[in-house]
Amino acid sequence: MQKLKGLLASDRFAAQKRLPPERTLANELGVSRSGLRKALAILEREEKIWRHVGRGTFIGSAPDAGAEDLSRVSAATNPAEIMEARLILEPKLASLAALRATKNELAEMEIYLKKSKEASDTVGFEKWDELLHRSIATAGDNSLLISLFSVIQKMRQSNIWGRLKVASVTNERRKTYCVQHRGIVKALKDRHARMAERLMREHLEAVRKHLIADPHHG
Repeated sequence: MQKLKGLLASDRFAAQKRLPPERTLANELGVSRSGLRKALAILEREEKIWRHVGRGTFIGSAPDAGAEDLSRVSAATNPAEIMEARLILEPKLASLAALRATKNELAEMEIYLKKSKEASDTVGFEKWDELLHRSIATAGDNSLLISLFSVIQKMRQSNIWGRLKVASVTNERRKTYCVQHRGIVKALKDRHARMAERLMREHLEAVRKHLIADPHHG
């Protein structure tokens, strides 16, 4: 253990750098492999090292598994799956927001409505569009559902999604989305949960059609 800790404390290995294979490390330290494994197990519990099956042993604490999983899922998914997830989640969030949104949250949504309508290009519109959808999700006041919403939003930041948005959001469609957004917020203000859910679903169906089915036409 002393030899191993001395090695880890030396300048030879930077944080997160992979250690040599067990056989090489045991020979270098002059210890048995079984003794080395026991020492490594202790250091792993102390979060001085972390091990990944098939990749090796690394100095430092293990990276955030959630971030790694998110990156893996993001690489494997596609816009059609993302829109399907949005259609499952966001209408229900809108329904909850109709029941739980505060006056301040509704006032914030009005600002985003105004800003998105005034946006001069797709990038500006998308910024306020995202903030509006996020404010509706937050107003639903369910921390787990909000976390799921945030995961989906991160997926939407991929390069392929960005290219599709630029191709699909024409001036006419932006006007349509603004009208749809206005209807959703009105339903929230009226505390009409069923209407808010229906309008959000209709809005996302339109987005999906434009984004995936015919991004270059309409």
